[in-house]
Amino acid sequence: MTQRIRIASRASVMATAQVKWLMAEIVRTTPGVAPEFVQVSTEGDRWAGPLSELGKGGKGAFISAVTDRVLQGEADLALHCLKDMPGDVPAPKGLICLYPARDDLNDVLVHPGGLKLDDLPPGTRVGTSAPRRIAQLTASHPHLVIVPVRGNADTRLQLAHSGQVDAVILANAGLRRIGREEEGTEILGAYRMMPALGAGQLAMQVHEDDAATRAVLAPLVDPRATRAAVAERTLLRALAGHCHAPIAGHALADESGAVRLAGRVYAPDGSVVLSSELTGNAPEAVGRGVAEDLIGQGANELLAASRRA
Repeated sequence: MTQRIRIASRASVMATAQVKWLMAEIVRTTPGVAPEFVQVSTEGDRWAGPLSELGKGGKGAFISAVTDRVLQGEADLALHCLKDMPGDVPAPKGLICLYPARDDLNDVLVHPGGLKLDDLPPGTRVGTSAPRRIAQLTASHPHLVIVPVRGNADTRLQLAHSGQVDAVILANAGLRRIGREEEGTEILGAYRMMPALGAGQLAMQVHEDDAATRAVLAPLVDPRATRAAVAERTLLRALAGHCHAPIAGHALADESGAVRLAGRVYAPDGSVVLSSELTGNAPEAVGRGVAEDLIGQGANELLAASRRA
């Protein structure tokens, strides 16, 4: 008997590509399963203004409608980009996240003329709305003009190609997923442009007691990605990270089970940077340790200022 697996996600080009990948992986690893795509229109998709002015934690507006499909029994799992899951709202009771292998966590500069970041002349208009990118760019390249942009990756690429901005900074994993990786001009390494917590990581959100769906997804769960994701999510939740919080960081898990987590909190203009790193074998303890160190340095006060900015 064929088992049906209903996957809820947004209907954007990026989300559709991610769902198609997951559907193909499910078919490849578990014969006899028929995955279906439950397309969801979210409040975030319909909102044209700044995310900070949107309810449900800003980015949470992209998440809640998708998660609701699982809570309401209309889907068996929700597929999210982990970096879009806010840290300042409680996780839905009874749901857990499972993590497949992580994609590239780095950002990438897209400049139609082929220039790299350090070669951009004064006044170059760089499109991004991510507070962590704005803080880092303002500090490292104050001669550039930051232009707030919204929209899916393909929409933001069009802004650069049409001349509405001179360049954009995007997630390299996103370009890969929509088949436009070749348009990247320069990959910005993690210590040059610290990525978002959860960057490059997909999250498969399911009912913790849904044994059938968890069994189907089990072959896709990656232990190293899971440890890294748990450390990063613990840090983000401890800092109550929200959509306009300039927080960045990344965790790397090795074969021995150790996790190294780097975390950063910025002033909105990049004038202050709080930094902490920790390695350990317990991902949640590592996440809490980095959070406690950052809070001890004044992270809560810095993040409170970002809310008012």
